[in-house]
Order: sequence, then C-alpha cells, then structure tokens
Amino acid sequence: MSKVIIIGSGVAGMAVAIRLQARGFEVIVFEKNTHPGGKLNQKIMEGFRFDLGPSLFTRPDLIDELVKIAKMPANVFNYKKLDTLCNYFFSNGKKVSAPSNLEDFVNVFESELGEPKTNTRKFLKKAQEINNIAGKVFLENSLHKVSTYLKSETLNSMAQIHRIDSLRTMNSANTKAFKTPEAVQFFNRFATYNGSNPFKTPATLNLISTLEMQDGAFLPKNGMYQITQTLFDAGKKLGVVYHFNQAVSKIVNNKNQVKGIETEEGVLHEADIVISNMDSFYTFQKLLGIESKAKKIKALERSSSALIFYWGINKEFPELDLHNIFFSAEYQNEFEHIFDIKEIFDDPTVYINITSKHIKEDAPNGMENWFVMINAPAKPEIFTPENIAKVKESILAKLEKILSKNIRQNIVVEDVLTPGLIESRTSSYLGALYGTASNQKFSAFFRTPNFSSQIKGLYFCGGSVHPGGGIPLCLLSAKIVDSLIK
Repeated sequence: MSKVIIIGSGVAGMAVAIRLQARGFEVIVFEKNTHPGGKLNQKIMEGFRFDLGPSLFTRPDLIDELVKIAKMPANVFNYKKLDTLCNYFFSNGKKVSAPSNLEDFVNVFESELGEPKTNTRKFLKKAQEINNIAGKVFLENSLHKVSTYLKSETLNSMAQIHRIDSLRTMNSANTKAFKTPEAVQFFNRFATYNGSNPFKTPATLNLISTLEMQDGAFLPKNGMYQITQTLFDAGKKLGVVYHFNQAVSKIVNNKNQVKGIETEEGVLHEADIVISNMDSFYTFQKLLGIESKAKKIKALERSSSALIFYWGINKEFPELDLHNIFFSAEYQNEFEHIFDIKEIFDDPTVYINITSKHIKEDAPNGMENWFVMINAPAKPEIFTPENIAKVKESILAKLEKILSKNIRQNIVVEDVLTPGLIESRTSSYLGALYGTASNQKFSAFFRTPNFSSQIKGLYFCGGSVHPGGGIPLCLLSAKIVDSLIK
C-alpha cells in the first residue's frame, strides 16, 4: 500500500483524500489548525451561527460523487435548490430578485430593468456555448500534460477555440450584449467568482454564469459548513487519518523524488506521494525552498481578497433573502481600486448572506445572521482599525440609504475577518482568496500545475492552482490530482 501525505484540509485536500483512500492508498492529512475546512469554517456567537468562508454553493453533484465514493447514505448530505438566486440592488434605485427559472429570469430582466428578452436569451445561450466548448476540457483536465491535448474532446474544443470569446474583455462583451447598464453590471459581477476584474478578464469567463444561471444555486440543509463536515466524515469513514495542530515545515525529497514531510516539531513522516493543499506560493517558498519558483508565482497578479463583517441583527428584514448584492455606483472605479490602486474604495459593492432566512436555527427568534462582505485588495497592511471603521461606516450608510432603515442600532454581535487574518489562518498569500487573478488572456496557463515536473510524487490541489478558486474548482482540482496519480 502506497502512503500519501496531504498538507492542509481545505475542501480540495479532503476531497482528494477521499478519492485516494477509496482506491487503496494509505492517506494521512496534516493540518496546522485545530479543525478541518480551511476557509470553509463556521463561528457561533451568542446564539448566531455564521459560515465564515464561501457562501455560494453550486455543483452539488461534486459533493454527491464523493459521498458515493465513500459509500455513505445518499441522504447524509442534504441540500435544496434556491427559487431566488439573489436580490440585486442598484445605485439608481432599481432592484431585481433573480429567479432560478431561466424563463422567469428573462421576464424579470425585461420588466424590472427594461432589458429585451432577446438580448438576455442570446447572452445565456452564448455563455452556455462557451461552457460546452471550454468548461469540461479546461476545468476538469490538467492544462500542463500533453496527454490532455491528445484527447478527442480537447481536439474538438480546440477546433472551436475561436468561439469562446477570448479576445474581448468580459465588460466589452457584456456592454455589446445588453442595452441597459444594469444588465451589464449584473453579468460583470461573475468575474468576482474567481477574484478577477471584469474590465480586464477575458469574456471567456462569462461561462462562470452558467454555474448559477443554468445549473442553479443551492444551500446545504445545515449551512455551508455542512460541506466540511460531510467531507471530513467521509474521509474518516474510509480510514483517512487526520493530524491537527501539526504544521508542516518542509517537503522532503531526495534526488527529485518525494520522501515525505517534516513537521515543525522536527518529526519526519515518510510517504511515496505528497499533495499540497497549501497556497502554492508558500508551498514553494516555505516547504520546498525553491525561491525561483516562488518568485515567479509572487510576480503574478493576486486575486481579490475580502473584508467581512459578521453581524448578529436583532431584527428581521423581509426585503432581503439568502443572497443579496448592493452594487457600487462606480463599478469600474471600484475594480481599479482593488487591482491597480490597491486601496479600499469608498463606495464598495456590498454582499450580504443571511442563512437564517432558510435555517431558522442560525439566529435567535426574530433575528438574523448577516455575513457582510466587500471585495478588497490583497494588501493586508491597509486594513488598519481606522480603515476598517471607515469601511463599516460606508457600508452602513449605503445599506441604510437603500433600505431606508436604521441598521447600526440593530447590530448586537460583531466579528471581523480581514485579508491579514485570512492569510494567517489559511496560509493564503496576502489573503488572496483565489490565488492569482484571471485578468489576462492566458492566466489559466500561468496557474501552478497540479503536479511537479521536477519532483516525482509531488502534487498540488486547492484554490491557488489549476483550475482555480471557489468550491467547485477546488473539488475539480482534487479530481484532476486523483486522475494524475492514476
């Protein structure tokens, strides 16, 4: 039996542990924290439960597949499909509650925004076409193996490469596709799903919208943290061994062959295969000591980070749902601040997630748990207490103006997550949520591959490597590593 060591227990690390243990490998996971999940964690404060990390759930089939691999009962992971994807509030007073039913969505876009149905239908068809051509091939296979490009499905996709709209930016494509600025802003937002800038990222990434618009958005029965619990339990059932409070200090190799890892206590653990679920920059810099590679990764543009407030609210807001977006009036200016100026914008787009709308146990009776987030520069040092206070004030002013209600007096519990805390807790370089940004045409090819071409037996999974960040892509990275080890 070959021994596999996985560094980190984010969703990708837990997913690849399940796959390999089920195939007969002896899998051991080392985690520096006291708990699994990485960014996908939870916090309970005075009767309020908060999911701390990712809040949007798409592609539940990827979790279902892992449950099946672990031979667990199908109902061990329950979730429901959302009827309303998200409530959108625009700076000009317009509002859209986006239905999950596509025909209803098209109708709402016309009735609420004045966007002709033909435009919306044409756009959604084009996004699905891009996904059909590029999605499976480039998100479910290694981009750094010659064998990928010899597959018939890859050759077929390459023959249609001119149809994936890679020569325009997302904003350029969307501006041409829609009549109303609100529709453009609505679909530009999907660039943030992988921490990128719609005014720079190629229009190919319009395929991201299909995850939600075509396939639907979901909510686990017990909140997003149920994903962590399910994957952890599935791995344990199969025999995966977890070591918590065990930070890895070194990946050991001899003559370019992995030999195992060394913990911070100086203990050597031997293994035939090592998989890093740690940020690729820190993997090369701290664990491998390969400064040349770390320097190349460091030179790549970081994705956005986030500033998140967790507010226990002693009131209910019927005009809000699970997902809510309050757009900036100056969207392009906001992204320039995030990626170019690297400062906090004074009118940020605000995202609010309220799981107690569907999971009553997440807040005391008559109250709500607000996860309030803005996209932010991956620059931890600018998040001083003074700047955080300014951001909080700007968020409250924005929400109170749009909702015409006093909110600050209803905050009874508060916690804050900054880019610096994200970095220290999850080893995400500079607090970037998705590793590197996808603001260039060939950004996908510059992401860290899922395997080392220099050190045999060394692999990589998670949001900082191919195919990218977010729960679905992290789970796909685990699937890719599994296939490479096969």
